[in-house]
Amino acid sequence: MRLSLSLPLLAALACHSASPAAGAPDPTEHSLSGLAAQHVVVLPAYSVRVMPELDWARAIGRTADVERALDADILAALDERGLRRTWIFPDQLQQSYRRNAAYAADPYTLAEEPLRSPQLAVDTPLPEPLASQLRTLVALHEDTRLVLAPVELRFEKAGAGGRGVLKLVLIDPRYSRVSWIGELSSDTVPAFGPVISAGIAAKLANAIATP
Repeated sequence: MRLSLSLPLLAALACHSASPAAGAPDPTEHSLSGLAAQHVVVLPAYSVRVMPELDWARAIGRTADVERALDADILAALDERGLRRTWIFPDQLQQSYRRNAAYAADPYTLAEEPLRSPQLAVDTPLPEPLASQLRTLVALHEDTRLVLAPVELRFEKAGAGGRGVLKLVLIDPRYSRVSWIGELSSDTVPAFGPVISAGIAAKLANAIATP
């Protein structure tokens, strides 16, 4: 039986995962298992960054297309674990926004830039307007307590090819604070392709819920 993660436990895990010992396994794989029992909002992927040493910019093309492909892969991977029934995904967020556009923020244009900062730490208060945007967003979805934000998909050099690394931030909108920060990496591949986002989405699903 899985137990819900408390905020102190999430914070401890985040601190541990921020600087793993050399050669140690990435603890992110084991730090989100309590979320399966929660009602969680998954935001749309926010940004894509290609590191300068990796010559993939032309192959990647429009970053918006990569972001939407990652959204679809995350939805598909989590749907396989049964989370579509209890979690809220970008398509549902967009529907809620359209019904409440007078006071809700578009989930695809949230002010998430501060979440990309390398200085972001667990228990950091959310700045405005993001704090208010997320409080309004979860208020539209009954029993939702946490928000999972895929804030940056980074493509970086790895071996003879490259890999994708997804930065994730877990937020408690009630207290407007960061609860957890982590990264998931794809396998190293020789060239850019859809296997990268699909692989990251599968790792995220594995970290949250067992098959």
